[in-house]
Amino acid sequence: MTGAPATAAGGSGATPAHRGGKLGAAAVNQAGLWNIANILTMLRLLLVPGFVMLLLHDGGYDPVWRSFAWAAFAVAMITDVFDGHLARTYNLVTDFGKIADPIADKAIMGAALICLSSLGDLPWWITGVILFRELGITLMRFWVIRHSVIPASRGGKVKTLAQGIAVGMYVLALTGPLATLRFWVMIAAVVLTVVTGLDYVRQAVVLRRLGLAAERAAALEAVTVAAGLEDAAGGRGPAEGVVDVPVVDPTGEPACGKPAGERVAGGRGPAEAER
Repeated sequence: MTGAPATAAGGSGATPAHRGGKLGAAAVNQAGLWNIANILTMLRLLLVPGFVMLLLHDGGYDPVWRSFAWAAFAVAMITDVFDGHLARTYNLVTDFGKIADPIADKAIMGAALICLSSLGDLPWWITGVILFRELGITLMRFWVIRHSVIPASRGGKVKTLAQGIAVGMYVLALTGPLATLRFWVMIAAVVLTVVTGLDYVRQAVVLRRLGLAAERAAALEAVTVAAGLEDAAGGRGPAEGVVDVPVVDPTGEPACGKPAGERVAGGRGPAEAER
C-alpha cells in the first residue's frame, strides 16, 4: 500500500458515489427529446402522409389499398395509447411531447375524416363537427396551460376509442349490415365528441379563473412582504427619530410658553446642546 490518494495512484479521483451521481444526471438528461414516448409520437406524425397515400391510392376505392390504409391508421391509434402511458409511467413528459402529441392525434384523425368525406363515404357535417371540437379543445388547452393542464377524462378516452373504431370501419371497404353499423357507431362517436367537448370548456373556464385568482393573491402577498421588509430595514416607526423643535418668537420666548431651547436635542438647552 502506498498510502497515496486515488488521484496520485493513477485513479480518476472520483468516488463511486460521485460516479453514480454523474450517471444519474446522465440518465435524467437522456429523458429529454429522444425518449421512447416522443419517438412514438414522431412515428405517428410520419404515418399521416403514408396513410393518406394508401387511402387515396387508385382513386380511393381499391379494397386492398384501403386495407393497407386501415393498418397504418390502426398503428397510429395504438401508438397514441402507448406513448402517453409510457410518458406518465416512466416520467418522460417533455415540452415537445405536450405539444406534438395532441397535434399528431388531430393530424391522423383529421386526415382520415377529410379523405373519407372527399371520397363521399362520410358526410361533411360529421367531419366538420369533429374537427371543430378537436381543434377548439386543443387551442383551449394552450389557453390554460400557463395555469394548469386539463386532464384527460374518462369520457374523453371513450370518445377517442369510439372515433377510432368508427373511422377505422369507414376506412375499410365495408358493405351490407357492417356499413349500416359503422354509421351508428359514428353517430355515437359524434355525440360523445360534443358532450366531452362541452365538459372540457367548463374545466378550462374554471381552471383559468382559479389560476388568475392565485396569481392575484401571490402578487398581493409579494407587495405586502416587500413593504414589511422596507419597514424592517429602516429600523424605526413613522414618527421615530423626528426632533420636536418648538417655534420661537423674536423675543426668545417659545410659542408654547416654555423656555427657548427646551426639548431641543433630547431636552437640553441651547448652550448644553452646543457643548
